[in-house]
Amino acid sequence: MKSKRAYLGRGALNLIGVCIVVFVIQALVRGRVPDIVGMTILVVALFAAYLGGVRWIERRQPDELIHRAGPSEFVAGVALGIGLFATVMLILRIGGVYHASGWGSVLPLAAGFLFSLLSAVLEEIIFRGLLFRLFEKATGMWGALALTSILFGAAHAANKGATIGSSVAIALEAGILLGAAYALTGRLWLPIGLHLGWNFAEGSIFGMAVSGGSQKGSLITGELHGSNLLTGGVFGPEASIVAVVVCLTAAIVILWKKAHAAKVVSQGPAVAAGQHP
Repeated sequence: MKSKRAYLGRGALNLIGVCIVVFVIQALVRGRVPDIVGMTILVVALFAAYLGGVRWIERRQPDELIHRAGPSEFVAGVALGIGLFATVMLILRIGGVYHASGWGSVLPLAAGFLFSLLSAVLEEIIFRGLLFRLFEKATGMWGALALTSILFGAAHAANKGATIGSSVAIALEAGILLGAAYALTGRLWLPIGLHLGWNFAEGSIFGMAVSGGSQKGSLITGELHGSNLLTGGVFGPEASIVAVVVCLTAAIVILWKKAHAAKVVSQGPAVAAGQHP
């Protein structure tokens, strides 16, 4: 019990330190440098603060970042994120909601990828690397999944075009899916890649609003026509019921894999001894 309290206390101090760094850097760069430069400075500072806090405050190795499976998990996450959003757009296209009008440009792809990467790293370190990890230690996986999903939805409530419905959608689809991805591996690579792939596909490939943010150029041009329940309104397709269903389905599959992996581990000694579980 004492070691658990110490772990949570040190982790909370790291969280406070990281949040202070984020607020200070945002105040220093806002309006003074281009958005992409400011975002890069912010994420580099956050990443350094997080690793420093892990080493000198929490006094542990950053196992959530250091693992040989990291690159493959990241690539798998990117592919899954792009695939999930493409599935949403395909369903909307079949339903007559999404209307593609032609090709745009490949020029915005590099900048879009970088911005999506930076956003993913920033949010995943805070919500999964810190909040989920600490909540999981205190309440277990399901409590952590519920709490971080609610907080993740609330964090997007001030975005352009946000509504109660969009915040609930973000909590259900992104909060649960990204939390499940972290729970499956215990590392940040899969959720960072998944977060990146989804945002990159949404904004840079399909040209849709990303959590209410406007998009400057994309590979494919098109429009959404229909009720806000299907289009997501000003907030973008993330607030669509289609996105919620698609992402929740993926989250359930990931959580099933997590449960199955845990069952296999728990049965390992019995199986090895020739016993029936």
